[in-house]
Amino acid sequence: MSDPILSIRGLRKTYGTGVDALKSVDLDIRRGEIFALLGPNGAGKTTLINIVCGIVTPSSGEVLVDGRNWQTDYRYARERIGLVPQELTTEAFEPVWNTVSFSRGLYGKPRNDGFTEELLKRLSLWDKRKTIMMHLSGGMKRRVMIAKALSHEPAILFLDEPTAGVDVELRRDMWELVRKLRAGGTTIILTTHYIEEAEEMADRVGVISKGELVAVDEKSELMAKMGRKTLDIVLAEPLGSLPAELSDWNLEVNDNGHMLRYQFDSHAERTGIASLMRRLADLGIGYKDLSTHQSSLEEIFVELVHGGAQ
Repeated sequence: MSDPILSIRGLRKTYGTGVDALKSVDLDIRRGEIFALLGPNGAGKTTLINIVCGIVTPSSGEVLVDGRNWQTDYRYARERIGLVPQELTTEAFEPVWNTVSFSRGLYGKPRNDGFTEELLKRLSLWDKRKTIMMHLSGGMKRRVMIAKALSHEPAILFLDEPTAGVDVELRRDMWELVRKLRAGGTTIILTTHYIEEAEEMADRVGVISKGELVAVDEKSELMAKMGRKTLDIVLAEPLGSLPAELSDWNLEVNDNGHMLRYQFDSHAERTGIASLMRRLADLGIGYKDLSTHQSSLEEIFVELVHGGAQ
């Protein structure tokens, strides 16, 4: 593997109140990948991003941007990184074109009307270039935030909950844009608490829970863990023990023999449920109720934390 474009080492953040927002996070981001950081609200996703982007000071640890320290080489690091924050903060009385051009100038980049025009067209903002920011819809404002973050042509783009409160159509557009950016060589790190977003977009996924990075894996590996479902079968009559004819399904007998529990992979072509139900019928085992249960993000976090998965 080539040198990581972003290397995070021992990053901790403890607030004055004693709250540990981050507990010694280590993470390498590969050049040109889409990395999704998954976690519930309050897990530390935004704190991590804000430290890397130089907005929040860590209690300890360091970040290397292209091998250079992000504090001693502050200007270099800021030029390499673009951030689209969760909150929509824009200059309300400025037109779109000025907002994006001004943002480019902040990073010391010379004016480039051709680049700005191309950027606005790519984000479907060209026909809004003269519109005052306060007159735009929420979705359009979010597009402008992305244009601002890309105005200085960064190598790394952070998207903090990019589709929070965004309609389905804009969400699809944004995913398409992210893919185009990656195809152009931009490294993208997005935070989300939507599993489907990580599944749709990412090459690799990290899971953060209570300030700790509890897993970093290729997307396919993590999604396999997240695809598990449980089928609970409440029996009409309790079973004293599991008949040998049911050994193929790796069933658990619970609730004093009143319930059978079967775990299956919801992404698999064959879940085994149909054959299990046929076998129960063949054996004359009746049931009163069936229910399925998807592993929630919270449960997966607990499993990862206590299972020590890496």
